[in-house]
Amino acid sequence: MSAPSPILAPWPYPRWIAHRGAGKLAPENTLAAFRLGAQYGYRMFECDAKLSADGVPFLMHDATLDRTTNGAQALGSAASAVGGDHPWAALSQLDAGAWHSRSYAGEPLPTLENIAHYCIANGFLLNIEIKPTPGVEEKTGQVVGEHAARLWHGQAVLPLFSSFRPEALAGARATAPHIPRALLLDTLWDGWHNTARELGCVAIVCNHALWDAALVARVHGDGLRALSYTVNDDWAAQRLIALGTDGIITDRVDFFSPATP
Repeated sequence: MSAPSPILAPWPYPRWIAHRGAGKLAPENTLAAFRLGAQYGYRMFECDAKLSADGVPFLMHDATLDRTTNGAQALGSAASAVGGDHPWAALSQLDAGAWHSRSYAGEPLPTLENIAHYCIANGFLLNIEIKPTPGVEEKTGQVVGEHAARLWHGQAVLPLFSSFRPEALAGARATAPHIPRALLLDTLWDGWHNTARELGCVAIVCNHALWDAALVARVHGDGLRALSYTVNDDWAAQRLIALGTDGIITDRVDFFSPATP
């Protein structure tokens, strides 16, 4: 006789999650990307949050400004390339869209508050990856936690925090213990399982290639949900669905219908 299946707590998030707003179809981590992802029917989005020098949480993936903004041009060649080295007043003036395409020129970097207001007003859900500038992991988690607790106060479904950095998740737990947390993994490093347990995580978010039946069973057996990044091929998505995973983060918002069960 087979063992009973583990009983998982109710999960308020949809299976399909738009990576950085709309994947690669719009400038990542901008309000324009969120709007485009929503046009494709997505109702949950993933984004990256870090801190300005004066402690404002804003959306950007890289530690440096070079790839997705005109920081070098706008701030001058002598200025630091690290986004977190600049105050929000300077960052807010940067162009975060022209690198992608001419049609998005002038698109600004959004604050976490901007994105929160957009999501709440439209009934959308959010996975906030805490992406700290190296050296301020715990502080970033703390400040993002403080802001999220305020912005989503009274909402029926809270955002989902995630991070590759346990220190950032610990910081978020200290200031927003009621907001759920997920550990991001690109490898199954020694101690990941205990770390997720110690941090009170509700989910594991893996590089999609790491999942197999045994790992899904182990994670579900601990009462945790199994999510994957970044899934852009149909064969990979079908494999993950067959394994019984719970969430798929994708760039291909134009290919995968979020209505797919």
